[in-house]
Amino acid sequence: MTSQTTRPVVLLVESRRATFTDSVLSRDDVTVVLLRFDSVELTPEYVERTAHIPTFTLATAAPLEAEAARYLSWIAEAGVLPEYFCNPNEALQADAQRFAALVGLPHLDQEQVAWVRNKMSMKDRYAELGIPHAAYRPVDALEDVEAFAADHGWPVVLKPIDSDSCIATYRIGSTDELAAIPPLDPKLEWMVEQFISGREFQLCAVVARGQVVDAYLSKNPRPILEVLDGAINANITYAPSEQLPVDAKALAQQLTDGLGIPHGYLHGEFFLTDEGEFFMSEVAARLSGCEVPMNHGLAYGFDFLHVILDTYLDRVPVPAYTKDRAVGDLLLPIRPGKLLHISTEEELRRLPGVLGAHLTAAPGDLLDPPRASHASTGYVHVEGATADEVEQRMYAVLDHFELKVEEA
Repeated sequence: MTSQTTRPVVLLVESRRATFTDSVLSRDDVTVVLLRFDSVELTPEYVERTAHIPTFTLATAAPLEAEAARYLSWIAEAGVLPEYFCNPNEALQADAQRFAALVGLPHLDQEQVAWVRNKMSMKDRYAELGIPHAAYRPVDALEDVEAFAADHGWPVVLKPIDSDSCIATYRIGSTDELAAIPPLDPKLEWMVEQFISGREFQLCAVVARGQVVDAYLSKNPRPILEVLDGAINANITYAPSEQLPVDAKALAQQLTDGLGIPHGYLHGEFFLTDEGEFFMSEVAARLSGCEVPMNHGLAYGFDFLHVILDTYLDRVPVPAYTKDRAVGDLLLPIRPGKLLHISTEEELRRLPGVLGAHLTAAPGDLLDPPRASHASTGYVHVEGATADEVEQRMYAVLDHFELKVEEA
């Protein structure tokens, strides 16, 4: 069985990261087959737009082995045979990688999946590699959280072991605050960890054949967990010429080696305390959230998404940088209720440093934001000579931004 095209063929898992999917589908040097999980909600517009792409829809209620066998029969009739595999979907990491293994495509094994998805296994691996991290412990009930705090002090962080976007994650500062936390969902596995007070950073890297091609560092004006309480929600990529607080490429290579990442996108977060202590937070083998990948491309002046896909095609890209600036994405505030008024994209684009604006809400919409770090009414991209200048301009955008909501 051979492919009917001379271009490389990649099996791409669909995800909410539509910008990446659109970038892949726009390329004329690769053939794409889509792997669609029936548990993922898609808009009718997207389904119509991708109707011409060969698509295998996986039934998540069926045994994965059976679906893999069905796929192999289906692909034999499709006229193309994927040789490469790309999964940008965090929530589907375990099933997607196991499916790739079952159909003979490059994949992470289940131990690697645990290292980049399960927050306990992740920190266990840090311990083996000698990477500093917060103290942690599995918990089954809120009483276990209090016992952990007795050993390590308040505040602590309570979170599901397998989650993202700070969903169901809580910073708890005392026994009284613990009493206000809802009972733990027994369908989830939970952990508690030491709260690290300091500055939060995001590390992204391009990995090709086990080697870091380059790494890109972002700062968060405020730690992501504080976003849930109304703090500024932004990610700012440092300009290429800026001095960084850590050796980003060396750190990315240490993680790549320790986790056995063969190619693709490595993403992680870490903290630096006021005393300069380093604590690794979480790590993932998929695109980072929000508009962080686009920030990197805009700051360095290159097609970052194009470079990322090349690594999944077993290519070793050589990025050509054309700009030297800092760029960040500022997520615009959101509140529950009926939206009465919001600043327009045109108004936002006129503000100093704003490269572009994208709103996801309009007057008349009923807003019901989740308690998650990605909740917003849209975003703006902001540029500056340095990350600090971008941050200052972001605060100016927030001062100008108007949002009027009729609360329920």
